[in-house]
Amino acid sequence: MEQRGNKTIVCSVFFLDIVEYSKKSVSGQISLKERFNAFLSIAIRDVPVADRIILDTGDGAAISFLGDIEDALQAALSVRSSLLGEGVRMEPPLLVRMGVNLGPVRLVKDINDQPNIVGDGINVAQRVMGFADPGQILVSRSYYDAVSRLSQEYAGMFHYQGSRTDKHVREHEVYAIGYPGDFTTTQRSVEIEDEIEHAEGVKKIVALSKRYWYEFLRQAAGYERHAVAVFKRATKQQRAVFAGVAALVLATSVLAVYKLAHRSEPEPEKAVIAAVEKTEPAKQILQTPPAPAPAPKVVIKPPVEKKIQGVKESARIRTLEDTTGGPAVISLAILPWGEIYLDGKKQGVSPPLMELQVVAGRHTLEIRNSTFPVHKQVIRVKPGANIKIRHSFQ
Repeated sequence: MEQRGNKTIVCSVFFLDIVEYSKKSVSGQISLKERFNAFLSIAIRDVPVADRIILDTGDGAAISFLGDIEDALQAALSVRSSLLGEGVRMEPPLLVRMGVNLGPVRLVKDINDQPNIVGDGINVAQRVMGFADPGQILVSRSYYDAVSRLSQEYAGMFHYQGSRTDKHVREHEVYAIGYPGDFTTTQRSVEIEDEIEHAEGVKKIVALSKRYWYEFLRQAAGYERHAVAVFKRATKQQRAVFAGVAALVLATSVLAVYKLAHRSEPEPEKAVIAAVEKTEPAKQILQTPPAPAPAPKVVIKPPVEKKIQGVKESARIRTLEDTTGGPAVISLAILPWGEIYLDGKKQGVSPPLMELQVVAGRHTLEIRNSTFPVHKQVIRVKPGANIKIRHSFQ
């Protein structure tokens, strides 16, 4: 330290401030300062004493790191980790704003002949800290330019916050580790976990609901941040493509909502009946006057299958006649809908098709829906039997 005394050097300065420290009672200030000092001691314990100068500002501290510029970043991350892990559970809560700058400082002796620092480097660190939210770390442009070139990992930790103007009308470009609200969001999450742990009955259900809601908001914000970061790193051509895709997605969504809001559809069952009635076979059946079913007869020809010349219950029943046995009934209950195939031949759509009249014997029934796999089963039908088939694709 003697060798560096009375010299102007460039070093990293870490400035911290306890939020609303002066508004607390004396006992509250003592509690805050003790915890603050403990966290700060942990953060700088690996930095050699000769490479650091600590200034106690009363409601915070300023630390000048005379060695590696990474020391300031590691100390800031350590303090933030301690705040997230313990400060949110204490009363009063410890909220700290943090700023880091790389700039010129002059090493001097204070009134007690102890090493001290003055200069623009510490002043800018204080200004940058003043722009931060509770629990947030902001760094100056000069510090970002230096530390981001040490490794790709460091470069990926920061995101640009824009330019800020201090009370002296001086512009400062700042970069952040962590987004505004991250610390308070984590605080809220810890509080909810404590609430879940001690709640019972309805209160516990409410607390669990809060946790799922905050988790959803956190993930949504993360996706938004990732998209913004990708957009900022993109070239002009890539940004044009992103903007075009976003505009297309937005237009498609608006159009879909508009159509959904203005369409007028009949009830599901009526819609299916209307669609069936529009087909040519259905039109012919509906336009043909009903005729009595032919009397059973004995023939030597192989069994044949034919449609009756009439429709019962608004085209809901399909009858198959054969000479090999008495008729039986298959009742259908299909959700939400399905195309009915009997022995490989399509019989109709259910609903509205609710029943099939078939002859006794062995039959293969298939129920098809374009969205789901085909349901297939073999049915052995006895004369006069009533078989109920229920299937849901949902």
